[in-house]
Amino acid sequence: MIKNMLDGISLVLRVLLGILIAALSVPVAMQVIARYTGIIPVYLWTEELAGFLFVWVVMIGSMLAVWDGTHFDVRVMPDAERPLMRLLQNGLVHVLIMGFGLIFLWYGVEYAKFGTIQHSLMMRANMIITFISVPIAGAFWALFAGYRLFEEVEVYRTTRSVVK
Repeated sequence: MIKNMLDGISLVLRVLLGILIAALSVPVAMQVIARYTGIIPVYLWTEELAGFLFVWVVMIGSMLAVWDGTHFDVRVMPDAERPLMRLLQNGLVHVLIMGFGLIFLWYGVEYAKFGTIQHSLMMRANMIITFISVPIAGAFWALFAGYRLFEEVEVYRTTRSVVK
């Protein structure tokens, strides 16, 4: 049941990511056309909008990377073959991601509050639009990594009982 719910959240994030990438192409295309052809005037707000969208694309992409297990991690040792060592190896990665997610969530709330008193220069948009992405990403990193840690423990428990 929890996995189905998290899969649903993941699907919503994927759709949102696709929409944001499509939306990102519009101001970027406007900038390119304006700078190199002169067909349309140079709109400065397009650069700000592209920056806002890019932040969200990166943050949502990082959330999905944690869910899919395609996030960046460095293996300093070969993958373990014994179940307990594999649990420790993969579990450490998930615990660290959860820790960083909780740090981003905790300090990101203050960061987002700071965004409520700032506005962008060209669009005059409240900066919480982008600043809120930090605690949201942190919450999803912690949630997804926590579930992946739970899965690792379950794999260890079933593997251990089969080996006996």
